[in-house]
Amino acid sequence: MNIHEYQAKEILSGYDIAVPRGRVCLTADQVERAAKMMGGHCVVKAQIYAGGRGKAGGVKVVHHPEQAQELAKELFARKLVTPQTGPEGLRVRRILVEEAVEIAREFYLSITLDRGASRYILIASAEGGVEIEEVAAKTPDKIHKLTIDPLTGLRSYQARKIALALGLTGSLCEDCVELILSLYRACLEKDCALVEVNPLVVTKAGWLMAMDAKMSFDDNAIYRHREYPDMVDYSQLDTLEITAGKYDLAYIKLDGTIGCLVNGAGLAMATLDVLNECGGKPANFLDVGGGASREKVAEAFKIILQDPDVKGIFVNIFGGIMRCDVIAQGVIEAANEVHCPLPIVVRMDGSQVEEGKRLLTTSGLNVQCADNLGDGAQRIVKMLG
Repeated sequence: MNIHEYQAKEILSGYDIAVPRGRVCLTADQVERAAKMMGGHCVVKAQIYAGGRGKAGGVKVVHHPEQAQELAKELFARKLVTPQTGPEGLRVRRILVEEAVEIAREFYLSITLDRGASRYILIASAEGGVEIEEVAAKTPDKIHKLTIDPLTGLRSYQARKIALALGLTGSLCEDCVELILSLYRACLEKDCALVEVNPLVVTKAGWLMAMDAKMSFDDNAIYRHREYPDMVDYSQLDTLEITAGKYDLAYIKLDGTIGCLVNGAGLAMATLDVLNECGGKPANFLDVGGGASREKVAEAFKIILQDPDVKGIFVNIFGGIMRCDVIAQGVIEAANEVHCPLPIVVRMDGSQVEEGKRLLTTSGLNVQCADNLGDGAQRIVKMLG
């Protein structure tokens, strides 16, 4: 689960991490009033669930309130396109107006999950304010990493080692140690998958300050934080993903034409890979889970059909906990309800597989049953070719 920059800064401020004075606005007039409060010279920042806003024109310094208002009108009227949004971009619904801060030095600092090691990892660099991926690729020696032992946690001496590696000394070094420890505490207590400060700056007045902040939460821990669902900006999410979330379906929109319905994340990933190898392009990742009901399968199928890019559907089910006849009934129910004319290929294996195939072949739908994953992928690609 993602949140906006201003929300991440509110959380960091609660952990005594300094952030610029700012106000979030929903209209251009509010932006103008906020700019007046900041003295006219301020920073106007579009709030979207993506990075790269600055290069896309979503972050600009303005020098008077009228200029802030005009920029806000422009941002609210268009979608912001960055490398992380894709060509479709994201609509700007909120703008953060912040005081302008005189910066002496910039750094990069983040704590994220190292899924290979199953531990948090602290990443820091003296090259802040730019794409950290580019720094890592061109000058990897400028990236400092520290894997955090979950039993002992992050210790002061480890944070100090990072602060010194960034070139900070004296009181600034000790301030950075406290900031890093606070960042780690926020990461743990808020169940974060990522906490990123880029840039972390030293102001000309000699203060450490988080000029930008990004946070994402572990979806599996949201039940521990009742406030999190209210923090979601649904205007930043795909409508089909929102619908899928209501039925506890794992759905991600992709840019292909083959709708995929699979049970199990690993099987879903394998399905996407095999479709690509066969020359097909998946339109989505959709995992209905290991024990989905007929109703849940029907809703998943209807979600796929709501995507106008979908030209054919590939169902790949291993009926361990799930019965294949239940899957078939769900597919037939959804296809008949929306009068689906699209070609469908179903690969099923497991409990009640023969009954499931019988139901599909006698349903009157444009459906073929495949013997295995490779056969199914080749069939749907051929039907669309």
